[in-house]
Amino acid sequence: MGGAPTADGGAEHDRIRLVAEQAALRRVATLVAQGVPADQLFSAVTQEVGRLFGPDLAAMGQYVGSDSLAALAVWVPEGEPPDISRTWPLKGESLSATVLRTGRPARRDHWEGTTGPIAELVRELGIRSSAGCPIVVDGHIWGILLINATTTVWPVGTELRMADFAELIATAIANTEARAAVRRLADEQAALRRVATLVAREAPAGEVFAAVAEEVGRLLDVSLATLYRYEGDGTVSVVADWGEFDARLPIGTRFPLNGDSLVFRVRQSATSIRMDDFAQMGGTIGEHARKMGLRSGVGAPIIVAGRLWGGMVAVSRRPEPLAADAETRIVQFTELAATAIANIEARSELASSRARIVAAADDERRRVVRDLHDGAQQRLVHTVLTLNMARNAVEGNERARALLAEASEQAQRATAELRELAHGILPSVLTHGGLADAVDALASRAPVAVALELPAERFPPAVEATAYFVVAEALANAAERGTAERADVTAHVAGNELHVEVRDDGADGARSDRPGLRALADRLDAVGGRLEITGRAGEGTSVVATIPMRREPEGEVSLRAGSSP
Repeated sequence: MGGAPTADGGAEHDRIRLVAEQAALRRVATLVAQGVPADQLFSAVTQEVGRLFGPDLAAMGQYVGSDSLAALAVWVPEGEPPDISRTWPLKGESLSATVLRTGRPARRDHWEGTTGPIAELVRELGIRSSAGCPIVVDGHIWGILLINATTTVWPVGTELRMADFAELIATAIANTEARAAVRRLADEQAALRRVATLVAREAPAGEVFAAVAEEVGRLLDVSLATLYRYEGDGTVSVVADWGEFDARLPIGTRFPLNGDSLVFRVRQSATSIRMDDFAQMGGTIGEHARKMGLRSGVGAPIIVAGRLWGGMVAVSRRPEPLAADAETRIVQFTELAATAIANIEARSELASSRARIVAAADDERRRVVRDLHDGAQQRLVHTVLTLNMARNAVEGNERARALLAEASEQAQRATAELRELAHGILPSVLTHGGLADAVDALASRAPVAVALELPAERFPPAVEATAYFVVAEALANAAERGTAERADVTAHVAGNELHVEVRDDGADGARSDRPGLRALADRLDAVGGRLEITGRAGEGTSVVATIPMRREPEGEVSLRAGSSP
């Protein structure tokens, strides 16, 4: 080999060697200062070491855990270097294992009789002797720098001369890792802020879940990130996922918990979990993961109000495991998802409670109206008939006839007032005839001309009652302002909503802070509807109500489907 080890210790040789070493170190230091990409730096350092020491093969590797070494860069003086770009187990005897175990530079003058995958590779490449120096980053052995000769033995101390290069590499790696850590932290905080913003503005659960899956998937650079919910029947269902198209699952997909998997382990432990090898993962989920080529992953639980609701997994197709802190990094996102679920459940429960109060009030109105009609009103009608009969039966007593006539008149007025009172509470025609008939009766008594365009179909009682009160309040508002001459009442169904609009031609616009309209807005809000009031002087007023006909809290029909293990 061109630069083979030599025993010449002459002063001139030492001076030339020192100058060459310093020049090589300066070139490497310049690259470190420039912050070149890691793969470019590794190749450059390996090349400098090769040219300086004159080996037949120079290499750099990174330790993966405590039992393997990944080749990062290889240099040979001529031609193409051998393809050793893989992770090598540190089994048997090897220089790399010795350096990792001792943490010090080492040499091996021969490889005869050694065992293990690396020893087999060395003999296959015809290497006779090797020297190596550890690359120590932040106090831990990160990797190794190696030189190999095929015909000679390295002089004593060769491995120590490599230390300066190893230190430069360590400095570059530490700088790179520090910059990467800062970038990663900044990216992670930005992702958390984006999700937290969705939670704070009370975005629907589906939107929050999709954002969490995407943010985690991008941060961890995985093939697939999935949020799932534990169901009460022993299955898990997908609520959101992000990743490579062929690995994604439709929302709502269910899997049975019938074997060992990340999802199963998270349910059993209610803590974050990692699996670095899916080869032994069992059950339906394991079979699906292997079919999709997924090899490793991490998972974390979603715990809502002390109960295990579901979880999240991030999985990869790459052969190497995810970063050591991957499972702890996704915990912050699952906590945000749990907060969103808790908020939505609380809002849903509040909305359901308010809707039940409205429904109960309407039921009570119907009962009062029924009792008035069947009780007091019927008795008053009977009283009127009896008084009229008594008046006809009294002969010659004008005073008695006059009193009976007055009593009959008062009873008739009371009957009419009672009928109006019952109608104001909730008209019986609404119950028996539906919205169209009730609004028609309402329009007939309005002090302004009313044009109607209403569907003849029947709707749920709560929907009809709400729509009726919208029309009644809007017409009353138009009459109270005193400038309207005409009102148009329209209603139509769009999807699962009933849209009602009352538009008048009053010269003065309505104010949404009027007590009646505020109460109407509260009622609509309680049933999950919306009220919009627009009006300006000279343009009339429009009252538009959107009333849901089927209650679904925020697009999530079963947020509480999860069960504790």
